[in-house]
Amino acid sequence: MAFYQDPPSLGNQYDDDRVLRSYLARVLPREVAASITPSLREMGELAGGRLYRLQLADRENEPELTSWDAWGKRVDRVEVTQLWKEAARIACEHGVVATAYERAHGAFSRVHQFALAYLFDPSSDVYTCPLAMTDGAARALLASDNRALIDRAVPRLTSRDPARAWTSGQWMTERTGGSDVGRSETAARPGPDGAYRLYGTKWFASAATSEMALALARPEGNPEGSRGLALFYVELAGEEGRREGVLLNRLKDKLGTRKVPTAEITLDGVLATPVAGLTNGVRAIAPMLNVTRTWNAIAAVAGMRRGLALARSYAQRRALFGATLAEKPLHMDTLAELQAEFEGAFHLTFRAIELLGREETGSLTESEAKLLRLMIPIAKLTTAKQAVSVLSEVLEAFGGAGYIEDTGLPRLLRDAQVLPIWEGTTNVLALDALRVIQKDGSLDILAAEVARLLTGVVEPKLAEAETAASRAVSHARAWIKEMAATDRPGLEAGARRVAITLGRALSLALLVRHAAWAMDRERSRAALAAAIQFERNGVDCIRDHDPDTVEALAETTRQKPAT
Repeated sequence: MAFYQDPPSLGNQYDDDRVLRSYLARVLPREVAASITPSLREMGELAGGRLYRLQLADRENEPELTSWDAWGKRVDRVEVTQLWKEAARIACEHGVVATAYERAHGAFSRVHQFALAYLFDPSSDVYTCPLAMTDGAARALLASDNRALIDRAVPRLTSRDPARAWTSGQWMTERTGGSDVGRSETAARPGPDGAYRLYGTKWFASAATSEMALALARPEGNPEGSRGLALFYVELAGEEGRREGVLLNRLKDKLGTRKVPTAEITLDGVLATPVAGLTNGVRAIAPMLNVTRTWNAIAAVAGMRRGLALARSYAQRRALFGATLAEKPLHMDTLAELQAEFEGAFHLTFRAIELLGREETGSLTESEAKLLRLMIPIAKLTTAKQAVSVLSEVLEAFGGAGYIEDTGLPRLLRDAQVLPIWEGTTNVLALDALRVIQKDGSLDILAAEVARLLTGVVEPKLAEAETAASRAVSHARAWIKEMAATDRPGLEAGARRVAITLGRALSLALLVRHAAWAMDRERSRAALAAAIQFERNGVDCIRDHDPDTVEALAETTRQKPAT
């Protein structure tokens, strides 16, 4: 009889997730954990069941843009796929954004919200993109203290009613440069009625179906640079589904995130309202970026978790050379390395989420606020790079099946590749982290956090991990101090390696702390194994700067092609 390989399968993604359940048991008060568990279990069932099956069935479908109707009228109508329609309803009704603003559990509401998002994301084909911008827009509007806009938009951005809820876009990127928003060419011009209208092109608008957006534009007469920009609120929910003054030129043809209707748009006189004055727009949008970068990290962690869940299932079903893959030491050693990376990323991300929840409820200390400011770029860039690496290995764990589109597996890697790019590339965020370190002493606070996490851990098997975490942070501090005094170009050149080292050191310290707790309270050694393996994977990425080598290689970049 012919052989047919059984595909991997998923169960309830909450019940099957030891890492999530153990973390929540440690962090949450017992009554909070009991209260939120039913919602997480329900989301876990959807993510591993009906929503996952719809995702596989919807694999080949993508959003479609209709620019004109049959009679030549400009309509710019985007039709999203069935999966996205269902994901929108589920996310809304289950409060994947709303939970953070209802604050039923105070500062722990952010932990609850992002646990929901973590379970939901891998089966949604990146519907978390508009959710991230919606969450960020609500946060930015609340921080602006613009009562008219808050009353107008925030109740809709945080609604659980699909008929009433809005999502938001974030319009920053232009042809002049993604991260260099100070070069924006979008102009804001007041009309005779005093109302502002926007004119320009936004090169990436990732939520083309959203009912509102926050946009950066330069009011006429303002100086060049980022300080001359202002943040504007644009409402897109017109009576006919299209707002006058916004033209959708095309949907982007992307490597991944293909369900996301990312558009290139022209602003041709769309009505806009200043959010927080007519200058310092980048500062006004910063609360949004902090939130969306946290969502980016959650997507990275969730993607790794999904890939590993499928790989483990496949390892139990795939037999080669007389045994299943789950019985092959080399295969399981490979998966153990990947599992450790996922667990380190998980604890790093959720530590940032804990601090975010404390910030929003006014219970954050001054030192914790500085730690959070440094952690957000570090967590985003570290987890994004881990996701691409881990999911590349996950595909390899399936052999040829990992390269075949209709298994649904290649999407995992394609969608992961956007994570180091969106919301600031790795290099941009590494420089951001370096600026924070040099400005407010936050590296000393991070070092103190690592020391605190390691205090009281007495398990001998964790000794090497403790030492590696401490040494990596000490090395980073000494290296930054030396390079700042002797080699400023070298300091910038090493910013990425420093940021990743700090992210990995803090991840390892968090793993060590959780492993000690799990051994004591749960009698589990799984977290211990993850901490040991993470240290073996490597923590300190810093190396001495060699300007001669860098300059020699840079010459290749500067050379003009032969004509």
